[in-house]
Amino acid sequence: MSDPARALATLLCAACVGYGAPARSADITGSVIYSGTLPQRTKVPITIDQYICGTDKDAEDLVLGPKRGVQNAVVWLENAPAGAKWEAPLPKVEMDQKGCVFAPRMVVVPVGGTVEFLNSDRLLHNLHSVSKENATFNRTQPRGRVVPITFTRPEIVAVTCDLHSWMKSWVVVAEHPFYAVTDAAGGFRIANVRPGNYKLRMWQEALGETTRNVVVGPQGGAATFDVKALEPKARP
Repeated sequence: MSDPARALATLLCAACVGYGAPARSADITGSVIYSGTLPQRTKVPITIDQYICGTDKDAEDLVLGPKRGVQNAVVWLENAPAGAKWEAPLPKVEMDQKGCVFAPRMVVVPVGGTVEFLNSDRLLHNLHSVSKENATFNRTQPRGRVVPITFTRPEIVAVTCDLHSWMKSWVVVAEHPFYAVTDAAGGFRIANVRPGNYKLRMWQEALGETTRNVVVGPQGGAATFDVKALEPKARP
């Protein structure tokens, strides 16, 4: 290697040492745990279309796992990294109606994205939204017909069925990809977060909302939401 080339290589190495390698993204993992008085899960009586819907349904507004993990809570970064956005193409999002319940009960869709509502039941359903920021819709849906709905503004939107009053679901319209919905054990994972200090926000339909601070380092970050009965809110 010539002297000028050797000098340039030395300079580049020194720059690498001085500035360091680019910070690598990591995951935030955690759980939402209910620590209040254990509620009794009620039964909702069914008085219509029992040949498909059955005679009763377990209430789904607060579903707990064996270790009190809260299912169907949404957790997201309130202060997402600057410039954070969804990658194209936007992910496909589906919500079905099976056995006269929405499945899944909660989905996350990007701003500008579309939810494809399905109907796998052998009867007529109805999609009726409750929203402030997005246009409302009220659509009948026979079996087998797909109803695509595009959501244009950040919001948590309730979707019900006028024909079956117990049916309810939630569409979380997200500005950025750093959102997660808790699983059956109450766990969540938000992937590919840059190192830094963040505020996590959690919302659940029966428990309301709360926040936690989390530090993300090279190995990621962790946060646990230990919640009791809070004031429910239809949106954050």
